[in-house]
Amino acid sequence: MQLEVDIESKTFENAAGGRQHVLAGVNFALGAGEVGVFVGPSGCGKSTMLKILAGLDHDFSGRVSRPAGARLGMVFQEPRLLPWRSVEENVRLVAPHADDAKLSALFTILELNAHRSHFPGELSLGLARRVALARAFAIDPDFLILDEPLASLDEALAARLREQIAMLVDSRSVMTLLVTHDVDDAVRLGDRLFLLSPRPARILADLPILTPRNARGDAEIAAIKIDIARRINGDRIERDAS
Repeated sequence: MQLEVDIESKTFENAAGGRQHVLAGVNFALGAGEVGVFVGPSGCGKSTMLKILAGLDHDFSGRVSRPAGARLGMVFQEPRLLPWRSVEENVRLVAPHADDAKLSALFTILELNAHRSHFPGELSLGLARRVALARAFAIDPDFLILDEPLASLDEALAARLREQIAMLVDSRSVMTLLVTHDVDDAVRLGDRLFLLSPRPARILADLPILTPRNARGDAEIAAIKIDIARRINGDRIERDAS
């Protein structure tokens, strides 16, 4: 199972009738069990790219080949829960035939067992993000897309949720794409890091991380972050000089 992506360009028409270039050369492949993380500045086109990869946007130049018949799980930047449904109902709505034992195990990992009968209006942002993750994982996805799943959370809560995401991903052979502007999240969660330029986004580098997630020490994480900063700053200097 493999995702093959060759997005040559993506443009929008702005209010003045001009063309705004968003993506300009995004080419990569991702296999089953791999976690690819896209890191780039705000507004560079990361979310637009994910919509193309999910099949929600067909207006682009290029080609995206998704695995035939693959189940897609997606977590958007906002939890997007139905306010009139309970936590469990929100999850079961997308996975009505989910095995009770597997669902309970999923709720346990995401610390949601005490909130199964609560409604979205009663949840904190951190809990709502957990429910969105539970909804995506409940269908046993083959292809998982996570768009800024840790955004707007405090450092301690983000670290805890990052551990839970890693645990869920490691327990499944799911092809995962995650978008973030947080380099620390990228280095701790990804198997491959795709560094994106400012808009129009292109891939500056494809950096594999060979050490398993649970074996990465602080020194290695710091070294990878320094390498990322060097590559991003090098591209910025090159653009400023041109």
